[in-house]
Amino acid sequence: MAAASEKVGIDLHGGHHHTGRRLRQLLHPSGRRIHVAGSPDEHERLKAKLVASEPDQNFDVCVHGSPEHLAAVREIHSHHEQRRDELRQEFPDQYTHFENVHQQLDLLSNELRTLTARGVSLDANFSKFGYDAHLRTRDPDSSASSTTLGPAGEVEERDWDAERLQGTALRFWKTPVVRQYFHRGLLWRAQESEEVASYELFVDLLYVGIIAIIGDTAAENATRFGFLQFLVTFILSWKMWNDLTLSISSFENDDIFRRISVLFVMICLFGYTLNIVEAFESTWTMLVAFYLAQRLFNCIYYLQVGYLLPIVRGTMIFAAVSIIVPSALWIGSVHLEYPQRLPLVWIAIVIDLFGQQSMMFFTRPEWKRFPRFKKLADTWFDFYPAVNIEHKTERTNAFVTLVFGYSVVSLLFQNNAAFGINAFFGKAVLGLVQAFSFNWIYFEIDACNIHTHAIRRHVGSSITWVTIHLPFIMAFVLAGASLSRLVLVHDCINTDPETLGENYIGRSEPEIPIGLRWFYCGGLGTAL
Repeated sequence: MAAASEKVGIDLHGGHHHTGRRLRQLLHPSGRRIHVAGSPDEHERLKAKLVASEPDQNFDVCVHGSPEHLAAVREIHSHHEQRRDELRQEFPDQYTHFENVHQQLDLLSNELRTLTARGVSLDANFSKFGYDAHLRTRDPDSSASSTTLGPAGEVEERDWDAERLQGTALRFWKTPVVRQYFHRGLLWRAQESEEVASYELFVDLLYVGIIAIIGDTAAENATRFGFLQFLVTFILSWKMWNDLTLSISSFENDDIFRRISVLFVMICLFGYTLNIVEAFESTWTMLVAFYLAQRLFNCIYYLQVGYLLPIVRGTMIFAAVSIIVPSALWIGSVHLEYPQRLPLVWIAIVIDLFGQQSMMFFTRPEWKRFPRFKKLADTWFDFYPAVNIEHKTERTNAFVTLVFGYSVVSLLFQNNAAFGINAFFGKAVLGLVQAFSFNWIYFEIDACNIHTHAIRRHVGSSITWVTIHLPFIMAFVLAGASLSRLVLVHDCINTDPETLGENYIGRSEPEIPIGLRWFYCGGLGTAL
């Protein structure tokens, strides 16, 4: 009986019980050791180390999540299932009793882990505000400690490492780290979630003014020329915002240099904004200069990352080239007059918007059917930095919120009548209802009952979701800017311009210009 129980116990508990940790070493039924590397880079280092330390060469090295790793785990799992079935047939009573005990232990272990996780969370939050959360459980395998109760009395342990890290000063420079990347069809990403940094929100404050200036300029000049100027200036400002979001999402380097870089981009944005209104008249050179300053700064950053991180060097060089080529076209546009510069401008815009994204097609399996493209992809694009989906969607939603906010603020005007419930007020309320409905549709109705986000579902839906936001945002800004002028038009009853504030009387027109009709109706229809 004892021998039987011991044999069953070895079968069921022959390995350690890991909770949320990867198995770094497996033992094959043949006796061969299988070492698991956490990344392709670690694979090479681990293999070289094992070759030197284990001369018998009785081992294999595979990357976690690779087909080799999956096949080995399945083979070992099948072997132990076969041993379990043999034990069940040889010792049925003892196996059933032991299995019941094992299930009870699993239930209690899960409860202990749940209590420990709650304790860590409570301790972290209570300690932040000067309190202590006393919980008498502790997971010995957990890196974060909580309060424990030993046989000799209560012993309090605090996560001093975490608290000490919170008080650590920022370094001026840290080597960038790729947050997530694709490698041979697998997505490798950091375990910790990426939060929106405070300086990203500060940049959004500047874009409140940028959106207002571009939209108001288009509404004041509701012509084909004004529409063309709106398209060019808005696309360039969007590209500068998208570049900043992409670099922050792709690379982790929480240091002072990152914040100085963000400040430099904001200075370029500030200078760019000051030259929007007269861009097609007299300030085109300054507008392009500030735009190129930000773009070439990004180019230097990509080349620096490629030099420091060899695994993504090919993709970083491609990104830098996709900036240098249109930059030459932008410089050429400075030396041409309007409208001769427009062909160079639109070619440069297309390359700016889609040049860097085209790199992902080299990693698609369809291209790898051709030997030449496969060799090129395996040499230069074996590692492809990926965008953090949660961060990307959150930042895009924040920008859409800025656009909705602009459409609401643009409706505001000052009343000069004793009783100000008139047609001006009614049109402004209808505009508010319109903005509220769009916000409702975008954030709640469109996101309701969706199991998988479009950006995560498929490469086609991902590209569509990312690309379609630019025309959607531009169309809604154009409609919102036009609506701010439509509200003040005195073309119907109960719209006496004298009831408006002094600063708004001059902006009230007797009828709606045809250009504003096109801007409002076309923008609203496109956004829908």
